Amino acid sequence: MTATRITVKGEQPYEVVVGTGVLAELPGLLGPRVSTVAVVHPAGLPEIARPVCGALSSAGHTVVALPVPDGERAKSAEVAAELWSAFGRYGLTRSDAVVGVGGGATTDLAGFVAATWLRGVQVVQVPTTLLGMVDAAVGGKTGINTPEGKNLVGSFHPPAGVLCDLATLVSVPRDDYVAGLAEIIKGGFIADPEILRLVEDDPAGARVPEGRHTRELIERKIQVKADVVGADLRESGVREILNYGHTLAHAIERVEDYRMRHGEAVAIGMVYAAELSRLAGHAGADLVERTRSILTSVGLPTAYRADAWPDLLGHMALDKKNRGARRRFVILDDVARVTRLEDPAEELLEAAYRAIAR
Repeated sequence: MTATRITVKGEQPYEVVVGTGVLAELPGLLGPRVSTVAVVHPAGLPEIARPVCGALSSAGHTVVALPVPDGERAKSAEVAAELWSAFGRYGLTRSDAVVGVGGGATTDLAGFVAATWLRGVQVVQVPTTLLGMVDAAVGGKTGINTPEGKNLVGSFHPPAGVLCDLATLVSVPRDDYVAGLAEIIKGGFIADPEILRLVEDDPAGARVPEGRHTRELIERKIQVKADVVGADLRESGVREILNYGHTLAHAIERVEDYRMRHGEAVAIGMVYAAELSRLAGHAGADLVERTRSILTSVGLPTAYRADAWPDLLGHMALDKKNRGARRRFVILDDVARVTRLEDPAEELLEAAYRAIAR
């Protein structure tokens, strides 16, 4: 099957290339003038970087492989500083490039250091996880974490291209793959109801990369994100809808010290947002029921510990959507009908949490 090309429009348009065995497309995304390429990849998975480095070397590029810690541990100021130092040692100039290979944490980091080195060098993202392909690597949002919260330091830096080789998904651990489904399902709730129908049609197939709807689910979610970020790169308006479920999710990740998978936290956050939509009089009980049903059918969590509420409320105060002391939540009037809840009462927030607490 040929590769699919999804264009992300905006001031700096780029393509997301989706297909199986499409690594040969990588040099073309970089362009002919790039000399040195710094390949940022997880230290624990050198095998995912090896073919990428080989493809770049064969195309005539000088390749520097730069391993970083696995997962969210990579997204720190200390790791970013180590990469900046490496860029300096290897003489990375504005005509060179960074390639991020790995999951969402690695591509977030790679994009951030590319955005900040010499005030911005080219980056191409090669996500190798489901979450990375359908969310983290697309859209140009880059960032690192601080002790105070997730992605609080970052930059908007659109990539020169994104390469999604579906062959890499076969080796993704099952729990990680399922966690990535949360972002796909989120895309269904905020913009593309067909995604929800496809998951409901074959929830068992949705759980595996060999499922009969897998490629369509991935391409539909990438298209959702491409449409949104093409209209609003810097999250000044419509792009906020991509944060559906994320206000509580980021707080849960902070409480868990990032030991919980992002998609699992997002799944819980979507149930919370649905309950908040219902209690605020925007959505009916059917939205909550459908949210729980779809997430449960693919094996994602829908509840969190009751005793965590005080800590979660504190962490939500640092959410990026907030304006001053006013909390802001993305909620739904119905499927694909997104709105915002401005500065809801703390009692309402707690009542919604009680509805999902265990």
